[in-house]
Amino acid sequence: MISSTANPRIKNIIRLKKSTRARNDQEVFLVEGPRIFFETPKDRIREIYITEAFRDRYRDELNDYSYELVSDQVCRHISDTRTPQGVMALVDRDPLTLEDLLALEDNPLFLLLENLQDPGNLGTIIRTAEGAGVSGIIMNRETADPYQPKVIRSTMGTIFREPFVVVDDLKETVGMLKKRGIAIYAAHLSGSTFYGQDYRKGCAFLIGNEGKGLSEELSASADHLIRIPMKGRVESLNAAIAATVLVYEVQRQRNWE
Repeated sequence: MISSTANPRIKNIIRLKKSTRARNDQEVFLVEGPRIFFETPKDRIREIYITEAFRDRYRDELNDYSYELVSDQVCRHISDTRTPQGVMALVDRDPLTLEDLLALEDNPLFLLLENLQDPGNLGTIIRTAEGAGVSGIIMNRETADPYQPKVIRSTMGTIFREPFVVVDDLKETVGMLKKRGIAIYAAHLSGSTFYGQDYRKGCAFLIGNEGKGLSEELSASADHLIRIPMKGRVESLNAAIAATVLVYEVQRQRNWE
């Protein structure tokens, strides 16, 4: 059993928990808690750390796993939650590329995220995307790290099922999508009501920063500016809620059930 927080492997977990650079360098991320742990593809798990209580509770489910026991103190030290759940694992990333994403469907629906900063928003968008049948998510590097612990928790396991990629140049990506006949829609306060558009063919929605919205440069690259109509004195919706409204309208038009 690992009982010291000075253990080199425990120190590495702390680095991975806190540092985007460390996660990028090692090409891994952390999952914590039984629900997401048991949803993690086994062939992507590098290391597993569990408490004795977790082992005793899930003894049958753990038959096919190799793991390290850690003390309750160490578990509290490495946990990213107030109430540790007794299990943490290091997981390999899925090396999906933009070309892989574009090859998944002939009539795709994409979400393009620019500079989103709230991890909860990003995790909710990833989770909603799977529920709404979104083909994939494309985000720029200034968007919150999709592999940080709060994002992973917010996805509730969909991180392993909803395809996404991070790109260096979102405007260049928009141009690539246009060449493939995919219509680009930018959520913008000066746009036309989004219900009036036809989304039955390949399309992508640009979603901007929670406070500033989309940059003018990226908005100008869109084929259409759209907005969700508001009543009262509300100007706009939370980014995750706006994305949800838009993608479910697409599926409504495509007669999805």
